[in-house]
Amino acid sequence: MPGFKTHIAGAAAVAAGALAGTSWLGLYRPGFETMVCLGLFSVLGGLFPDVDTDSKGRRFFYGAALVVDGILIFRQQYRYASVLGFCALLPAIGSHRGWTHSWWAALLIPSSVLLAPMLLLGLPWKPFFPYYLATVLGYYSHLVLDRKF
Repeated sequence: MPGFKTHIAGAAAVAAGALAGTSWLGLYRPGFETMVCLGLFSVLGGLFPDVDTDSKGRRFFYGAALVVDGILIFRQQYRYASVLGFCALLPAIGSHRGWTHSWWAALLIPSSVLLAPMLLLGLPWKPFFPYYLATVLGYYSHLVLDRKF
């Protein structure tokens, strides 16, 4: 079973390949900073399926969720804090390689990249679509490396 370093490398390779391909075809040519961010989103997507185990990815995600939840509570945005807390509990209801390792979760979980800016900030979804795709590609790279297909 691949470790977190393999999942990071796989997600980064997929992101680099997708960016090179879309740039070469002239479909999408982001700046350097955007490419770095897209790579990070892909790596995060590649680590997420293992949040249901004691892993470095889990510690990262729950640490980030704790910080964001604390900020939301401090700002008295209890509704958003409760939604984040609810979503953070979801991986715990399944077994390892359960629902977090499914094709539909790879499409659904990253949708928060689109929905959060829309619902929380009132922003349009289109600028965030490349980040959604990067997260989905990273997520699928995890599933491929775990031989779920």
